[in-house]
Amino acid sequence: MNEHGLRIGDRRVTLLEGPAGWGEASPLPGYVCGPVASRRAAEEAAREGWPPPVRDSVPVNALVDDWPVDRDALGGFPAVKVKVGRPDPDDDVALVAAVREAVGRDVALRIDANGAWDLETAEAMVRRLARWDLELVEQPVASLGELARLRRRVDVPVAADECVHSVGDARCLAALGAADAVVLKVQPLGGVGAALRVAEAAGVPAIVTSMRETSVGIAAGLALAAALPELPYACGLAARMAGGDVVAEPLAPVDGQLRVRRVVPDPELLARYEVTG
Repeated sequence: MNEHGLRIGDRRVTLLEGPAGWGEASPLPGYVCGPVASRRAAEEAAREGWPPPVRDSVPVNALVDDWPVDRDALGGFPAVKVKVGRPDPDDDVALVAAVREAVGRDVALRIDANGAWDLETAEAMVRRLARWDLELVEQPVASLGELARLRRRVDVPVAADECVHSVGDARCLAALGAADAVVLKVQPLGGVGAALRVAEAAGVPAIVTSMRETSVGIAAGLALAAALPELPYACGLAARMAGGDVVAEPLAPVDGQLRVRRVVPDPELLARYEVTG
């Protein structure tokens, strides 16, 4: 295999080229993603390839991290995810309300707390925010046990994300009845094949998201989403790496959908970002 070490903005990226195509290893700072798993995902993409798709496009959600709320940027997406868990709960409430006003009632609205709340806070906040017709709440608390308890206290569906790292975790989720959905990222789970096994063990619908990768990494998430037997939720695959991309025609949503396709890095872009040593 050919290996390319890149620096894009503040990210170190390793791209692998093999008989099956291209793979990416680019762990996101601050997100639990071991280098071994990330490398395994890249090697799978380059050497083995991915399962055949069962759909030719994947719905994706828009993301709102903070103010301002850009109504135009949210247009055309079937779902919008809002990051919550700020020190002042009123700030979360104001942002969720503003997003719902911007997108109207026909767009699915979900929130993601990244495990920032304790059980009591999560229950209070989910109840408070439910008036804006939430599709689901991602990782409101840190552990599977807390998720299971919260799920029995609130009416809004909950999704597990950071607390599922393996098939064992997914089986625990299923045994506890801890979540209504599971969020999957290819690199932390070690590849598309491993992620499909996690989805099967969890026994609940999967939502595929990326880690702000280049289009090469997003293509792996797209392959995972395209191979799932069911895909009832929009996926978080629209956000690309800040600072640049490595393909001439980046994967970008059209009318809230990503078309399933392979991507190949552009030689000039590879040369622009490649580092030695």
